Amino acid sequence: RRAAASRRLLAFTRRLSSSSEPQSVRNIGISAHIDSGKTTLTERILYYTGRIGAIHEVRGKDGVGAKMDFMELEREKGITIQSAATHCAWGDHDINVIDTPGHVDFTIEVERALRVLDGAILVLCGVAGVQSQSITVDRQMRRYSVPRLAFINKLDREGSDPDAVIGQLRDKLRLNAVAMQIPIGVSGDHEGVVDLLERRALRFSGPGGEEVEEGEVPAGLQAAMEEKRAELLEKLADADEEIAEFYLAEEEPPLGVLRAAIRRQTIANAITPVFMGSAFKNKGVQPLLDGVVSYLPAPTEVTNCALDLDKDEEQVGLTGVSSDPFVGLAFKLEEGKFGQLTYMRIYQGKVGRGDTIQSMAADRRKVRIPRLVRMHANEMEDVESVGAGDIVAMFGVDCASGTTFTDGKTKLSMTSMFVPDPVISLALVPADKNAPNFSKALGRFTKEDPTFRVHTDDESGQTIISGMGELHLEIYVERLKREYGVECSTGNPKVAFRETASTRSKFAYTHKKQSGGSGQFGRVEGYVEPISSDALGQGAYEFDNQLVGNM
Repeated sequence: RRAAASRRLLAFTRRLSSSSEPQSVRNIGISAHIDSGKTTLTERILYYTGRIGAIHEVRGKDGVGAKMDFMELEREKGITIQSAATHCAWGDHDINVIDTPGHVDFTIEVERALRVLDGAILVLCGVAGVQSQSITVDRQMRRYSVPRLAFINKLDREGSDPDAVIGQLRDKLRLNAVAMQIPIGVSGDHEGVVDLLERRALRFSGPGGEEVEEGEVPAGLQAAMEEKRAELLEKLADADEEIAEFYLAEEEPPLGVLRAAIRRQTIANAITPVFMGSAFKNKGVQPLLDGVVSYLPAPTEVTNCALDLDKDEEQVGLTGVSSDPFVGLAFKLEEGKFGQLTYMRIYQGKVGRGDTIQSMAADRRKVRIPRLVRMHANEMEDVESVGAGDIVAMFGVDCASGTTFTDGKTKLSMTSMFVPDPVISLALVPADKNAPNFSKALGRFTKEDPTFRVHTDDESGQTIISGMGELHLEIYVERLKREYGVECSTGNPKVAFRETASTRSKFAYTHKKQSGGSGQFGRVEGYVEPISSDALGQGAYEFDNQLVGNM
């Protein structure tokens, strides 16, 4: 097993040194509800593509943990906190993968990943099916028109029912879900899957499931296979004119024509191909990788637009070709031991180490790229240059998240991503009020995460942090302690109470003062009453002046 893993790693290392054409690149994200098996699936993808030499589990007993959950907090809690990027190869294609969190508190990580990706895998639990965060992720994919494959995971668990999950995809998410496979057994009897297009059985053997055995479809599944295949053809005929002609003529479409139609309609978001298996039991991952290459788009097959700043923000299309002027988007920031690490998606053109690029922010600052790397979770692999469609990281590029960079020849800016408003606030109190790293840490966190907000309350003087949930804020408080040595406590923010009139109340006052001469005299009468309910919460008031006499 070690020898086979070494061969895969060697093949990948050779592949890494060469630059790929955009047509052979796939940029995908793996998204789902929490505990659906995203990181476990990513671990298998890395293993089967030769990116890692051994499989480690999210909560594994070996103490190593999954590759993509590299933060100490992630391994302690067994959840993904921040998105992690990696690069692998499957066949003749390069795949940039971003593993995203499933917890709603870290939804901004999913948002900015999907903003720059060309395709996605929506992972669903075979037992729980479509859950609350599945709906949120689907909404995010629709916002950026990201084509997706669905992968029904955990078919080894008791109660798993892929047909019910496909029904939920259609009913709850309104997706035109089409099954590409049926399972060979579920729960404890799960052995593999049946490929509906090629009418073949796929079983997975070997210590890590790396050996895919093709065989005849079991006799007991022949009828189910033909029924599901007919359903696939019917749904595809509803979406694709070429397949509709074959369907109406009651002819069998050639396999190549079928695959091309599935690809066209997946990229058009007209259908969602559904794969299935059990990542934890090493079943069904290799066919899913085949599906990524076959059905998800290359960078040149996705429409990406920018705004021309020289033409009153006129919308222009980007070609996705490396020979055109450079356009890139900084979509994620990280503070590393060598300084700020800026993740960038290259939409057009190419860029290399030592090149100078220009920010399209207000300052229009030019920066030189001292180092260019591909990320493998928290590991870095230096590269000399990258082209259109690639996702890389750069040192020495100080900017805000969402900044567009060009080579200076064009003045184009990418559209901004959606950032949700915070939903919870806490007062943050450092144990040492003179801690030098307190402000530095908060400044870094707010720069990295647009949903993490910090302000000082004008009336109470408290430092208030706001975020997407209790866990979101808890993680940042823990990071303050671990990464900056700043112990903090949290509590409810203090509220400044104010009194107001609840009913009409009259007042009268007579002013008399004798200080020689004519003296001072005045009398004022009036009333205070609540304002109408229409003006409540607007800070509105009315003052009616009815003074009489000589003033």
